[in-house]
Amino acid sequence: MDKERLPRWGWLLVGLFGMTILANAINVIVFEPAGLSEEYRVVTVIAGMSLVLIYVGVWYDDDRQGYWEYRWERIVGDVVFVLVGAVTASSLAIVAISDFGFSQIVQDIVAMISGFVLAWGLFWWRNPELYRDDDGR
Repeated sequence: MDKERLPRWGWLLVGLFGMTILANAINVIVFEPAGLSEEYRVVTVIAGMSLVLIYVGVWYDDDRQGYWEYRWERIVGDVVFVLVGAVTASSLAIVAISDFGFSQIVQDIVAMISGFVLAWGLFWWRNPELYRDDDGR
């Protein structure tokens, strides 16, 4: 794929849109028949979007291309960390605030912030060398 075809925000937009469609399809096919409460279906979307937010940046930035030289087991481990972090934090946020009477959109936003922050934090914790500034700036 040609990175220069779109700016970073364009790739993020395409990735987030595609992941939203995929996550909602998973919700309809898997989790809805399993009886997952509607307020928790946003967790699937948050987990997928966390992957897009992190990995589009790693893929797009030239100074982070060394990440793709890691063994595939490590990359899969990073993906699992991101997914587990996003699911855990967003689910806990929903549990913590669901009884306060906030609207669904407020609950979703709090869950998104929680999920994205923990997912990125876990990715950074496993890969701090990607975010070190070698210039000393």
